[in-house]
Amino acid sequence: MTNAPILVLGGLGKTGRRVTDRLEARGLAVRPVSRSTPIRFDWADESTWDAALAGTGALYLVPPAERWGTTPIARLLARAGQRRVVLLSARGADFAGEPVHEREVRENSPEWTILRPSWFAQNFSEGEFAAGIGAGRLALPTGDGRDAFVDAEDIADVAVAALTEDGHAGQVYELSGPQPLSFPDAVARIAEASGRRIEFAHCTPAEFAATVPGPLGELLATLLAGVARNVGDHVSDGVRRALGREPRSFGDFVARTFASEPVQA
Repeated sequence: MTNAPILVLGGLGKTGRRVTDRLEARGLAVRPVSRSTPIRFDWADESTWDAALAGTGALYLVPPAERWGTTPIARLLARAGQRRVVLLSARGADFAGEPVHEREVRENSPEWTILRPSWFAQNFSEGEFAAGIGAGRLALPTGDGRDAFVDAEDIADVAVAALTEDGHAGQVYELSGPQPLSFPDAVARIAEASGRRIEFAHCTPAEFAATVPGPLGELLATLLAGVARNVGDHVSDGVRRALGREPRSFGDFVARTFASEPVQA
């Protein structure tokens, strides 16, 4: 490691801001960037790249989900030079072979680590499902399929370890929580902890896609339909391999989030 700032793309997002907080707590220089930070970074505007990259060392790379397969990661890394890169991908991203964004990181970074998390627990409190939770009715095309929701705090812990410690280069860490749950069960646990009536409703992928603007809606609908087929109904060992401890549970997330804090829709 050097004293150069660590660049955090998606620095205001669910994992990016947690990574930033942890790096700052260690007294390390960090530069979180997004389209709305003072130093801007926009995947769609390459004129913003050089200022964001200038003088930085390691890189936490979060590609926009709606542009997987088209994000110009190779061009970004060519401008960045030799650096340690930690990529946020997704569990199951390799279902049809090596994903383009993962291949570009492998081919263009001498020290890469790939994180493949399951569905974030925080999607229920500050992400795609928060509005439904806040409104008391969440409709998804997941059926009774299960997923081992991962806590974003664990993702950040693994990312920071890979950014600052040796021994993680060349690793692909699949990250999940310790127990698969259905989405109806997850919503029921949130309702119980918050003392509110929250209904889970079934819908079709097309109905869900229509509620999310742009291509992200179709992507999320496809992924959620995969949940209905139980593609995520297993526990992964990435947290244990990276950190030497068990992952946080969904129950831990619910207790600290919904028992005392309002939902951020």
